[in-house]
Amino acid sequence: MKSLQEAQAEVVEDFSMYDEWLDKYEYLIDLGRRLEAFPEELKTDDRLIRGCQSRVWLDTVVEGDRLLFRADSDAIITKGIISLLIGVYSGRTAREIAEDDFSFVDRLGLRENLSPTRANGLASMIDTIRKTAQNHC
Repeated sequence: MKSLQEAQAEVVEDFSMYDEWLDKYEYLIDLGRRLEAFPEELKTDDRLIRGCQSRVWLDTVVEGDRLLFRADSDAIITKGIISLLIGVYSGRTAREIAEDDFSFVDRLGLRENLSPTRANGLASMIDTIRKTAQNHC
C-alpha cells in the first residue's frame, strides 16, 4: 500500500491533469460512478454525515488497527467527493488518519470551487472521517 502522502500526491497529480473546473467535476463524477456499491441496508441514519446538503452515508469497518470505509451519496458530485476521500483514507490506521491535516484537499482547490453548501458538506465529510479515526485511536 502506498503511503498516505503518496496517495494524496497521486490524487493532486490526477486532479492537476485538468485545466478547467468543468473537467475536474467530470473527474469527480467518474470517481462517484466507480464507487463500490453500497448496500441499501447500510443507508441508516446513524451512518449519515450531518452537515451535507445531500445525503451521504459512511460505514466504517475496523480490521486490526486499520479503518475501512465504504460510502454512498444520493448526489453524483458529492458521491465523487466522498469517493476521493475514502480512496485516500480507507485502509489506513486510525492514528495515521487522525494525525493527518487533510491539506491535500486544499491543494486540489476543491473548497474554493464548490458551492458553499457543497464546501460545507466536504468539511463535514472530513470532520466525520477524522472523528471516526480519533475514536479508534
